[in-house]
Amino acid sequence: MITYLEGILREILPTQVVIEVHGVGYEVFIPLSSYDRLPPPGQSVRLLTHLQVREDAHLLYGFASSEERDLFRLLVNRVSGVGPKLALAVLSGMDVVRFKAAVVESDIASISKISGLGKKTAERIVLELKDKLGVAAAWEAASASKAPTEEARVSNDAVLALIALGYKQVNAAKAVREVAQRQTSLGTEELVREALKLLL
Repeated sequence: MITYLEGILREILPTQVVIEVHGVGYEVFIPLSSYDRLPPPGQSVRLLTHLQVREDAHLLYGFASSEERDLFRLLVNRVSGVGPKLALAVLSGMDVVRFKAAVVESDIASISKISGLGKKTAERIVLELKDKLGVAAAWEAASASKAPTEEARVSNDAVLALIALGYKQVNAAKAVREVAQRQTSLGTEELVREALKLLL
């Protein structure tokens, strides 16, 4: 698995970039939300990545933040009928915070306005993310209106990251809770790393 690329930004388009890493140019597909944060060509850049292996190609998808990549993986791995192309469309059409709020509030009208998504796909996204995973409950708990502690926010983000990696919510939550009880003041990435040790 290629976790991230760090190198020189050689080519840039709204939907894809080419990053040169030690003389090798990697073509990476990106959402508009990441495009907006990229430096000009010729400068160094670091993108988090997700690798999709198909029979005819190995495709790299790049993201400016872990929140974007986690949501991309959640959509691709957990919502039937949503592939990488549609997941990128979601990230391009709505920022992560607004999308989470729309799922929590079952705002199908807002989600269905995203280019490439119809009402049926929007309904399926809301239904499968809310009912099958309980993701909406975690997002709701992490929303500003609930005023969670920093530790609670970090734990919620860690659980969502593990779910995006394919782990069941109950197992992810249990592992994160065990790690958080043993080691306080961990950041999200460290919490995920330690929880993975328990899950593997």
